Amino acid sequence: MFKFTALLFFFVSLSVSGQDTTSATSLADGVVKKVGQDKLQAWDDTAKKWVTLEQFWLNFAKREGGLTWERSTTYPEYDKVKEFDTFMVETSKGPCLMQFFHSRWRRANDVQRWDDTFNEYKGCPYVFD
Repeated sequence: MFKFTALLFFFVSLSVSGQDTTSATSLADGVVKKVGQDKLQAWDDTAKKWVTLEQFWLNFAKREGGLTWERSTTYPEYDKVKEFDTFMVETSKGPCLMQFFHSRWRRANDVQRWDDTFNEYKGCPYVFD
């Protein structure tokens, strides 16, 4: 009976609080959750809080020394790019954080391996069109 009561209390507590009860220490950097009907947020493990996906990219770039190249619709000149440079490409569908890795531009998520949702966010599905 005690186990049942404790379990029932746990579930009632979850439903009453209305808050995300996932322990912050158990979340991986870049985990994505859906908020409301159409908003997405990513867990920024350094800041220890949920942020928009674009803010997550900017926070990551800042921790790495800032965006190496200005936000643009045009990729930087290949001869001037170095390994791990970052660049926010602007597509007609929105931005996508890119990172130069192994001699070519890749979506930052393909290098960093955050949540796969990043590859479907805003301009990311269209960066290679």
